[in-house]
Amino acid sequence: MNVLVAIDSWKGCLTSREANEAVRRALLSVHPDSNVQCITVSDGGEGFLDAIEPTGKWTRISEEVLDPLLRPIQAQYLFDGETAVIEMAQACGLALLREEERNPLLASSYGTGQLIADAVRRGAHNIIIGLGGSATSDCGRGMLKALETLFPTLPHNGEGVSFTIATDVTNPLLGPSGAAHVFAPQKGATPQMVEELEARAQAFAQESARLHGRDLSEEPGAGAAGGLGYALMQYLGARRVSGVDFVLDKVLPHAKIKEASLIITGEGHADRQTLMGKLPMGILQRAQSYDIPVVLLAGQLSDRDTLLSSGFSQVLPVTPPDTPLAEALRPEVALRNINATIANATLPE
Repeated sequence: MNVLVAIDSWKGCLTSREANEAVRRALLSVHPDSNVQCITVSDGGEGFLDAIEPTGKWTRISEEVLDPLLRPIQAQYLFDGETAVIEMAQACGLALLREEERNPLLASSYGTGQLIADAVRRGAHNIIIGLGGSATSDCGRGMLKALETLFPTLPHNGEGVSFTIATDVTNPLLGPSGAAHVFAPQKGATPQMVEELEARAQAFAQESARLHGRDLSEEPGAGAAGGLGYALMQYLGARRVSGVDFVLDKVLPHAKIKEASLIITGEGHADRQTLMGKLPMGILQRAQSYDIPVVLLAGQLSDRDTLLSSGFSQVLPVTPPDTPLAEALRPEVALRNINATIANATLPE
């Protein structure tokens, strides 16, 4: 078999690279003659830098910035002298906080602004920002504050820098499908906090519309990363692209897909939402053009029949039934479960 393995990160458990490597080892233990190639992938959230780094002559820049609770940490971004690639989760990700620290009323996107400022200071003319996995719901106000402090003119005219945001979140900033109502509860918000965050976002959008004479709060992706997408579009003129397509166009070209006899993809929790533009679906759509079977591997699984009917040749949950979630999320347990699932699976050849 000529197998491509391209699994998205399992939030709070495994990186894309770790999940891929577990599948590779398991495959070779039962199919030692297989050619297995691992492709690190991301939808713009965690692992965005790891996915993009092999695609060019990038230098990893490490910079001390402030985390969501304004504590100093080291965060990285990619730079090639002209373009910078920033993963906002490096500075403002939910994974940087312990569960008891999560509070989107307090969490700030300031650190992402510091990364942008550092890239501009080094001469970046193009800045690509992956949005996803954020701890914040501040509408990007922390980011703008950092830029205002370091580059007073940047929030108003972009200072000759073009911005692109890579995200598969298409939610607007406000309303029932907006940043506060949909995403803040995942970041530790109580119902009362959600209402406060919504009110803050409404006030900020109204103020911003008066300042700029336009209102981009309803733009698809404005609600990404707790409204950071809105600030980047409204204040810095950022254009939005699909994070999945952006990454796959670079790491999984059609020539590579055509060479495969089997593709294994996956994510931490697969369900019918997987079909709404998530990374495994992006891979499936590309593979279907060449009639290449795609196996979907999932830590947790719902809607199996729906996923199978969409075209996945197999849908394999790796976690045994009745396993407590906290146990399933332990990396060593997840790796063991992946190994057992692949070793015992009858894969298409």
